[in-house]
Amino acid sequence: MTFKDTRYEFKLDLDNKLLLRKAQGVFSPTGTSALLIEAARDNIKKPGRLLDLACGSGVIGLFLYKLGLLKPPLYASDLSCPSVACAKKNAALHNCPVEIRRGSLFEPWKNEKFDYIINDVAGIAEDVAKISPWYKGVPCRSGIDGTLLVTEIIEKAPGHLSKKGVLFFPVISLSNTEKILKTARNKFPRVKRLLHKEWLLPEKMNKYAGVLEELRNKKYIRFSEKFGMTIWFTDIYAAYKA
Repeated sequence: MTFKDTRYEFKLDLDNKLLLRKAQGVFSPTGTSALLIEAARDNIKKPGRLLDLACGSGVIGLFLYKLGLLKPPLYASDLSCPSVACAKKNAALHNCPVEIRRGSLFEPWKNEKFDYIINDVAGIAEDVAKISPWYKGVPCRSGIDGTLLVTEIIEKAPGHLSKKGVLFFPVISLSNTEKILKTARNKFPRVKRLLHKEWLLPEKMNKYAGVLEELRNKKYIRFSEKFGMTIWFTDIYAAYKA
């Protein structure tokens, strides 16, 4: 695949940033990606075997590697060929030992267990993704309410976690949050919210207010209005195997 010549910096905060290469067809990191990194950084007490699931450019796993929060190599996977190639390029850029595999969700990791799994798979309703600026040129097959991939990961994660393993995952209000959390609480003995962040809906999406309202009426997504602005949120959760 062909990479663009330009590189960009993904900033977590004023003191932490990561240089990455861009590639066409690879999902660009968002505020949710940054929240996942922040939550993992503040809650991983000692380095362990870590899987970056739906890794995209590799930003989350590489950031945690740079912070010393995983035992090399970094394990990562994505269904997208461009993403796998891009993540490998970025790992080389940062001299990070990696094992990157291509495949859907846990398919590349049969019989493998990890201390930490970071899930950044598509987690918003497909009809929202279509009108958003986040999925340009990148497929989103997350289901009508955005739960299709997230719930499958939650259901299968216990079989890929070590005895005291932890799954970090986002719950985005542009999906059926109740369904996702119900699945997590049915599969794990303890589920804890680590972070909460509210966002303004991108201005370009305001013209699709009718689409969003219909999805909300069907309880596929959640959002609120304040002072003429549309507000949605991201929560980051940790699900503990023990």
